[in-house]
Amino acid sequence: METLQFRFGQGSRPLAGDAQLVGVVGSGNLEVLIEAVPLDGACEIDVHTAAVGFGATWAAVMDDFHARWSLADARISINDNGATPAVVSLRLDQAVESLISPAAPSTGGTP
Repeated sequence: METLQFRFGQGSRPLAGDAQLVGVVGSGNLEVLIEAVPLDGACEIDVHTAAVGFGATWAAVMDDFHARWSLADARISINDNGATPAVVSLRLDQAVESLISPAAPSTGGTP
């Protein structure tokens, strides 16, 4: 198991609601828990993965995610069992779309 941590500062899009869990940890899949928490505008992401040695790939996926959503005051926990980057992005987008504040400006994300 490997644990990776990412922090992005001063996001512009708050979440509405308390928490959301999407996905199921299983063969080649992952689960994402997203929560609205006070982090002075930051977004924190913790990744627990069975696929050791892919830190650079995770960093690229998280950078892309942050560029799409720019979340503020959000904590995301990912439990991974070998999901591909495309599945990771899909699950992250599903989690955000379930909690995004309708009053927030639209600057990205999937339709």
